[in-house]
Amino acid sequence: MTEDRVRYSDADLEEFRRIIEEKIEKAERDLALIRESFINDRNNGTDDTSPTFKAFEEGAETLSKEQNSILAARQERFVRDLKNALIRIKNKTYGVCRVTGKLISKERLKAVPHATLSIEAKNMQK
Repeated sequence: MTEDRVRYSDADLEEFRRIIEEKIEKAERDLALIRESFINDRNNGTDDTSPTFKAFEEGAETLSKEQNSILAARQERFVRDLKNALIRIKNKTYGVCRVTGKLISKERLKAVPHATLSIEAKNMQK
């Protein structure tokens, strides 16, 4: 097995497809939880508390909403990147570095299944 192969075998691609589909399923569940907590943040139970405490709560609520929004956006990007990886598997271009044209190591793809750059290419960016 040489690193200069043009693409991964169909068996390898199938293995990566299963890994990615599991990650998509988990990521979409996580995204649903983030969205659900965002909706539930509306009822924080401070209706009958002192005005000072309510002001602190509203500040914390705003921060929490911003954090949830950032988390949700990041999670949506992750799901999109994973789905794009599935398209590359279908096209049999998955695992090929978009800079060097060489295969990205299996270890890297198992750790970061949506990677489009080899470690070599990633280091060149620095």
